[in-house]
Amino acid sequence: MNLDGNKASITEAIDAGLLAGAVTLVWKSGEILQVNELGYRDVDARLPMQRDTLFRIASMTKPVTVAAAMTLVDEGKLALSDPVVKWLPELSDMRVLLDRHGPLDQTEPAARPITFDDLMTHRSGLAYVFSVLGPLGFAYGKISMRQDQDRWLAEVAELPLAHQPGERVTYSHSTDVLGIALSRIEGKPLSQVLAERIFEPLGMADTGFHVGPNGRRRAATMYKLDSDNVLRHDVMGPAPIADPPFCMGGAGLWSTVDDYLKFVRMLLGGGTVDGVRVLSEESVRLMRTDRLTTEQKRHNFLGAPFWVGRGFGLNLSVVTDPSQSRQLFGPGGLGTFSWPGAYGTWWQADPSADLILLYLIQNHPDMGVDSAAAVSGNTSLAKLQSAQPKFVRRTYRALDL
Repeated sequence: MNLDGNKASITEAIDAGLLAGAVTLVWKSGEILQVNELGYRDVDARLPMQRDTLFRIASMTKPVTVAAAMTLVDEGKLALSDPVVKWLPELSDMRVLLDRHGPLDQTEPAARPITFDDLMTHRSGLAYVFSVLGPLGFAYGKISMRQDQDRWLAEVAELPLAHQPGERVTYSHSTDVLGIALSRIEGKPLSQVLAERIFEPLGMADTGFHVGPNGRRRAATMYKLDSDNVLRHDVMGPAPIADPPFCMGGAGLWSTVDDYLKFVRMLLGGGTVDGVRVLSEESVRLMRTDRLTTEQKRHNFLGAPFWVGRGFGLNLSVVTDPSQSRQLFGPGGLGTFSWPGAYGTWWQADPSADLILLYLIQNHPDMGVDSAAAVSGNTSLAKLQSAQPKFVRRTYRALDL
């Protein structure tokens, strides 16, 4: 077995000036088989990517927040079917758009309250600025994330829902709202909830909503390809040394490849890792089990046929038909689960092979409605986008899976 070939596509993107660097990891059956440290975390300073480099993991935050919520389910503090208004009264008496792309004043009452299950599966009717078109998307774009969680939620609650709760999947701020609920239930900041329930039990010492003064030296710079396919580094500020006013349960964490591996190993291991139980087997089963209806899978997700051979658990995509999923999303056996981050961070766990793959980069994407067309018409951008799937396919091939 020789895994060296799996880094070729990544190295090609780095050598072409399309990617600053990457850290990847292959774990199988209790053993780390490979860690690749490629390129630079800071190109100008010539600081190399290292195994302990800190990354903004964006939406890879979501499964962590959901896992913390499921520890409360295990303790009987909440149930998936519970309406969230008990802790989030701002979401009482919600209105729903008659046309998800239409005027904000043409609404009807919500047929039922939003539940925790709705938040964990993005079936709440909430949205992101990039997941809905028209006036609702524009309205989300006007809400500042640089305020405390209570003021932010009050502004979100003034907007109508994109659809009835439970009706369909719309990628959204649902997990940010879930994080606020956890904070209120526990009576402490979300950062403390996640630390006590996930990070400390798993020994994830490098994961949190800030990196601290020392961690800033290890933080990867965020890059973006400009219109001339040149990497720009002025797209985000420096890594935070203290928690922000609003710790976003859907997108705000920093982590390392080894820290996030511990979290994924816990999910793959039925709630335990290295003898430490964090979640019950039943909670992990719920997270890793498809909860979508056949009708819900007919709707495109973020403009793409995301559910071909796949379903959705509690903020985890789940492979339900490997032969169909492989054609669009690459190899992964039945029950393979994952959830990526917007800045190119990605992972998947394959129970059929007892395999975990992680791929961490810092690439600021084009989140506009024309992003897919930009990829298909730009060979340089396509080369960057193909680096990760080629890494996955070559790893499976080298492992003879």
